[in-house]
Amino acid sequence: MTRSTRTHRRTRTLGLTAAAAASLLLLTACGGGSSDAGDAPEPVESASFEAGTTMAELSQAGAITIGTKFDQPGFGLVGLTDEPEGFDVEVGKGIAAQLGLSEDDITWVEAPSAQREDLITQGSVDMVIATYTINDTRKERITFAGPYYVAGQQIMVGANEDRLTGPDDLRANPDLKICSVNGSTPSENIREYLASPDQLVLFEVYDDCVTAMKNGQVQALTTDNVILTGYVAENEGEFKLVGEQFTEEPYGIGITKGDTAFCEFVNGALQTMSEDGSYEEAWTSTAGEYEGTEVPTLPTADPCV
Repeated sequence: MTRSTRTHRRTRTLGLTAAAAASLLLLTACGGGSSDAGDAPEPVESASFEAGTTMAELSQAGAITIGTKFDQPGFGLVGLTDEPEGFDVEVGKGIAAQLGLSEDDITWVEAPSAQREDLITQGSVDMVIATYTINDTRKERITFAGPYYVAGQQIMVGANEDRLTGPDDLRANPDLKICSVNGSTPSENIREYLASPDQLVLFEVYDDCVTAMKNGQVQALTTDNVILTGYVAENEGEFKLVGEQFTEEPYGIGITKGDTAFCEFVNGALQTMSEDGSYEEAWTSTAGEYEGTEVPTLPTADPCV
């Protein structure tokens, strides 16, 4: 599927594997953007780009496909509207607006952690905005714009769980199990704290970890603090966060490897959002609604190399 042949639709991928990523299994959803988020930014009517660039292709096609999470409150969550909602989604709308595109020109594709690089390298999406930590291993396959946010890994446990107060307690409690997702940075970071590899349970999406906690199959979930804050808020009285954050996770926007011009455009679009207030609005209308969160400052962009 090329940019020029994509048609407008809201989409969700179900059970996508790396081998099948090029031929996405899609469900069409209807309607506009989230009613809970702030007003979508107005498209830049005078947007004009050098011929042959990704920006020109997308602008001329009048459509863009963005991969995001569908299971993370505050950042990328498909709710009752069957539309993804959250900070990552609003950032995507802001970048699209700088291309002269409206939110109705965006096709949203589910991008689980283990499949993000495949979606980009196989051309199934134009970018991935999905709580996507920038690291050197991923840079071998894709290019990152940003970062646009810096999170930190933490641990969530049941409201009455008192055996875990931080990652170091895992070794002292070898019978406890902690959950994360395949292909995620948190799943790798937590391994050094385990009494044995069997303590770590991995699923494809974080929702399955939450279900496993509720069923008593696992006693903890680890990922980035802002994602866990969303789960605590969405499941009032059931969970709590313990300990301090023990990593720094800079979130980047994944694009085709080596597309320096597009990377620089995305960084410029993020800077514009910061200057015109739409970055802050994107936060306060989504993840910023959860207690304990603070309005972030846009981080300094990394060089586009």
